[in-house]
Amino acid sequence: MREHYRARGLDEAELAAHPVEQFARWFRDAVRTADEGSLYEPNAVIVSTADAEGRPSSRTVLLKQFDHEGFVFYTNYGSRKARDLDANPHVALLFPWHPMARQVHVTGIATRTGRDETAAYFRTRPHGSQLGAWASSQSTVVASRAELDRAYEELAARYPEGEQVPVPPHWGGFRVVPETVEFWQGRENRLHDRLRYVRGAAGGDAWHVERLSP
Repeated sequence: MREHYRARGLDEAELAAHPVEQFARWFRDAVRTADEGSLYEPNAVIVSTADAEGRPSSRTVLLKQFDHEGFVFYTNYGSRKARDLDANPHVALLFPWHPMARQVHVTGIATRTGRDETAAYFRTRPHGSQLGAWASSQSTVVASRAELDRAYEELAARYPEGEQVPVPPHWGGFRVVPETVEFWQGRENRLHDRLRYVRGAAGGDAWHVERLSP
């Protein structure tokens, strides 16, 4: 059950100056690997939160945007992850690119995206996904699958294909502003490369890199 990882590693001299630029390099590699059929949904990311009492929770979402301002995903604001983040904005992200023997770990602070940004993204979603954002009261108990399907069908009748679906007021994005970004490269003999960018104490875009023992 144990894999022997690649010999080629990750060296400090190869890193981009900014963690988002390094992430962009690896993300392009992940997309190419997905195009070759050995990686599924390279933008899938595990989001880990903790509630006000410190109880943890993890789930997988899809990354929709990243830039120097942070990493963005969207959700129902009534969901467990959103309620956790409203109470405790500290969050961890994990990109598990196992076929490449790579992972990216991000820790940071989550803030809600503005409504204009949310609306602009919502308009790019497939019609069915727009309806789904209304049909599902995410993380709440539902009596049956039939009840969920019925809610969707009612919405589909109200907003047929080609008709604009309003943006749900209870739905929107979170932007994770990173404090650390770790790039993990699997190596032989479990001597993996772990290079972590850490934001400077003064904040802003000042970063330093440290190597972690595997």
